[in-house]
Amino acid sequence: MSDTGIPDDLRQALGAAARARRLLVASDYDGCVSPIVSRPEDATPEPASITALEASAALSDTEVAVISGRELAVLADLSGLGPPVTLVGSHGSEFDTGFAVEVTDAARALLVRIIDELQSIAARFPGSTVETKPASSVLHVRNASPDDAVTALECARSGPGSWEGVHATEGKSVLELAVIETSKGHALDTLRESLDCDVVVYLGDDVTDEKAFAHLRPDAGDIGIKVGDGETAAGFRIEDTDDVAAVLDFVATERRAALGS
Repeated sequence: MSDTGIPDDLRQALGAAARARRLLVASDYDGCVSPIVSRPEDATPEPASITALEASAALSDTEVAVISGRELAVLADLSGLGPPVTLVGSHGSEFDTGFAVEVTDAARALLVRIIDELQSIAARFPGSTVETKPASSVLHVRNASPDDAVTALECARSGPGSWEGVHATEGKSVLELAVIETSKGHALDTLRESLDCDVVVYLGDDVTDEKAFAHLRPDAGDIGIKVGDGETAAGFRIEDTDDVAAVLDFVATERRAALGS
């Protein structure tokens, strides 16, 4: 481990990535740019991470994105970020141009049914809450008792989560049910291609970020960084949001030096 809190092998890999022709630096929001909190609406970003993201975004041939499970408008409001940083919401399906997949009238009708059922489940288990997004609904159980949390999630999983046309995404103390298919991995592919980037650095802490890690190309210099514990397909691991800030700052500094800025 280096004195910056970044493992030495990760420092070397980031140094190499910083010399790419065009670089994409991307991260999840909750658990990475912002600490995990009991109330989702209180998830404010770490100032050092915001500064580092904006510093990289100001450099030539360098793209920066935050890809979150949150609704795009909420992500923009909470993070305070905007162009030139690209924001992608709803687990990689919601761009500033709209959803990657059309939300049909039939899908909207299905979403109403999902919301009603999740609210019914939440009412049975104190501490559970329901979040509604344009193309999905989320059952949060972080503030429920451990037993109630397990039971509530199973009710949602075996109930509306099993319905035709519903796409379930598991997270930390949450289950999101969407009426369109979502993938942070596909979002990374879209950004890589549309922004013409050779190398991608991606940081994520949750189960949903594994889809992003799976789309990386380590043989081409891509770097996946898992934040916290748990099994992962990422090639590197750091401990917490303080380390995220350190990594983002290191990337910005190395990239600036590589560009001769």
